Amino acid sequence: MIGHGGLFYQIVDVAVEPEHQRRGQGEAILTGLTDHLRATAPSSAYVSLLADGDARHLYALFGFQETAPTSVGMAFKVT
Repeated sequence: MIGHGGLFYQIVDVAVEPEHQRRGQGEAILTGLTDHLRATAPSSAYVSLLADGDARHLYALFGFQETAPTSVGMAFKVT
């Protein structure tokens, strides 16, 4: 997770090796991150992430909502 201690934070990557998935490790990671944010970030903070595939279901358990069409995720790959 990155942020400057103010209003905007981004959860950049949550990864669990395939052989360890569906054992609660992703939930434990997100619990730690969201607990930390609730304890330290202002109540007006905006926390964003990009969800790949079915990971969106895990993030939804923690209150994350899809933002489209209001926001659109964009990327640039350096080649």
